[in-house]
Amino acid sequence: MQTTSTRASLAILRSAPALLFVAVVVLFAILAPRFLEVQNFANILTQSANVAIVAVGMTFVLLLAGVDLSVGAAMYVCAAVAGLYFKDLPAPAAMALMTAIGALFGAINALFIVGLGIAAFVVTLATLFVGRGLALHLSQTKMVFAGDPVLTFGQGGFLGISYAVWTMAAVLLVALWVQQWTPYGRYLYAIGADRDGARKAGIPVRRVVFATYVLCGALAGLGGFVSFSQVAAASSGFGLQKEFPVIAAAVLGGTSLFGGRGGVLGSVFGAILIQTVQNGLVLLNANPYLYPLVISAIIFIAVLLDSQRTRILARLTRRQIRIEPGIEARRSTAT
Repeated sequence: MQTTSTRASLAILRSAPALLFVAVVVLFAILAPRFLEVQNFANILTQSANVAIVAVGMTFVLLLAGVDLSVGAAMYVCAAVAGLYFKDLPAPAAMALMTAIGALFGAINALFIVGLGIAAFVVTLATLFVGRGLALHLSQTKMVFAGDPVLTFGQGGFLGISYAVWTMAAVLLVALWVQQWTPYGRYLYAIGADRDGARKAGIPVRRVVFATYVLCGALAGLGGFVSFSQVAAASSGFGLQKEFPVIAAAVLGGTSLFGGRGGVLGSVFGAILIQTVQNGLVLLNANPYLYPLVISAIIFIAVLLDSQRTRILARLTRRQIRIEPGIEARRSTAT
């Protein structure tokens, strides 16, 4: 039975991302008046688009109780190939190409995870270094520049909203539909909550896991395209450590690291929250060396909230065995 204090704690933990976002907005609004300008919020949405897109794919992986540490390397490989060999492609074709390369990258991860049964953490950590090394080899460690069509996409927009935000919104809508209205979406939650039970229920666990890592890689490629179009070039630091804000965005949005709980809408919200913090630090002219410390603190808070949510939910769902008074009396008589 839930006590009042437990219900209150759970409600606070569930609304913690929204409370944290309000606190961040109020804090930066007080410290930096320019923070509340409409154009500034538009910039926050545009700059958070690439992380939000990759976070959607990461959310699907986390729902399976998996992880993909190679998304940043996949972004760099996609940008290097597109910038070196397909520079003159129109923006839609370049977007499709980078998404396809990302899907191939995800398929390699899935092959080792599903086909050979190797832990996702080990596989994606290895492909992180392999992918980054491959991109450095292809580019000869030199900066790779985006073509004019891709650059035009990064600087353009429609109805006053950047193409990056439109792309993020489209990905979110499709992902919400997949998550809530398709069997695949329901399978993700079932597998993440109880993989053996899902297998016994007839869910094609291996195919779902394989498809999810491919999807995560594809969205990493798409997020890489959006980021490449915005910065117009990819150096050796492109996508570096991008997996940390992506995972933090998903967990801040309520997706559990232990699988079976969360959703893509919260992950996009988490990405916007992280970008809001970075934007506020820039407006305050904070020391750039503080940025990693702040992002690390956000990740720590996200993991702490997730562990507390998991602990409370486990306590609430624990089976309660109540001994009837008559049974207790008969046991006393028998002894």
